Amino acid sequence: MSLANSMRRNCRDVFNSYLVRFAEFAGLFEFPVIKPTNCVPNRLIPFSKAISSKDYNQWVHFYEDDYLFEKLWSKPDKYLEILKKYNGVILPDFSLYRDMPFVMQLWNIYRSRAIGCWLQRNGVTVIPNIRYGDKRTYRICCDGISKGGVIAVGSHGTLKNKEDRRIFAEGLSVVIKRIQPKVIVVYGFVPDNIFEQYKEQAIEIVHFDSEFYKAMKKLKGVI
Repeated sequence: MSLANSMRRNCRDVFNSYLVRFAEFAGLFEFPVIKPTNCVPNRLIPFSKAISSKDYNQWVHFYEDDYLFEKLWSKPDKYLEILKKYNGVILPDFSLYRDMPFVMQLWNIYRSRAIGCWLQRNGVTVIPNIRYGDKRTYRICCDGISKGGVIAVGSHGTLKNKEDRRIFAEGLSVVIKRIQPKVIVVYGFVPDNIFEQYKEQAIEIVHFDSEFYKAMKKLKGVI
């Protein structure tokens, strides 16, 4: 990947190429490589709340509407010192809809990895978030992710109907075969008919309820 344009005098780096200035790249589409980690989150907090919280003994996640964290892509340096205070970061979950043009799906995978590469270079522990859209992204979304480490997936909002569940399960199967993770951090529901087979393969499933589900339980007086 050429970074020549970002080096030109008076040339504004509108693509944030500095995020990957020292990166290694993998796959046909040259996604930045994310170094593996064996760290597992103790608690999670969404980015929109993390920027004002003083409770740093937890991990930041981005399983929320894109507009709530698009500012991180627009001005990464503004939030670096805040993110460094936390235990770690699960990489941004930019949306990948199946009806998105393929190039937009690729761009959102790239943006997540570029931010992750930059955070790692600045001493932040990160867990790669694996998000896939349509079938074309199943294998591609694994490019640059090392085997045998910890990965994260978001199931919240992806299991609404039969077709959504089929796509989620089908893509996850491809991801696990390629990456062979030791641990999968799951934000959202963990249906037995999808995840039980991976538990039987000795893959640790670390589950966190979604903010929506926790709010519903509070309304019902469960917690």
